[in-house]
Amino acid sequence: MQDCVDDLRSTLSIESARLLAISENDAGRRPAPGKWSPKEIIGHLIDSAANNHTRFVRAQLTDDMVFPGYDQEAWVRLQRYNDRPWQELVSLWHVYNAHIASVIESITPECLSLPRSKHNLDEVGWRTVPRDQPATLEYFIRDYVGHMKHHLAQIS
Repeated sequence: MQDCVDDLRSTLSIESARLLAISENDAGRRPAPGKWSPKEIIGHLIDSAANNHTRFVRAQLTDDMVFPGYDQEAWVRLQRYNDRPWQELVSLWHVYNAHIASVIESITPECLSLPRSKHNLDEVGWRTVPRDQPATLEYFIRDYVGHMKHHLAQIS
């Protein structure tokens, strides 16, 4: 799992520098109607961090991984990320995920690899797991990092 933590930290360092090189105007520009701007993508990744942080902690306290979902479009819209300063958003995204990296690092190997037959990763995962197949917290954490990198690649 340390490889995943190292990848997350490396991604934060490299991507923060790249993102901060984007101008305030470009960060707020939507590439097409109905598409998110870079500010809104980073806002979505902040929301993802907030939701998954609690999921990663809760999964250590129970034998299941059944978590509430959230309306991603509504969260981005209601928080008006496009009106926020770009540097502030990048900083919050970076710091929150640095904390998540520390949380992940503290999870025991037994907890990471425990098969959870009761989960809803078919609903809340990025790369879903069928409900009738067991899933692990390690899989879910790796899925989180993959989701983040997918969205970061959308920002040019």
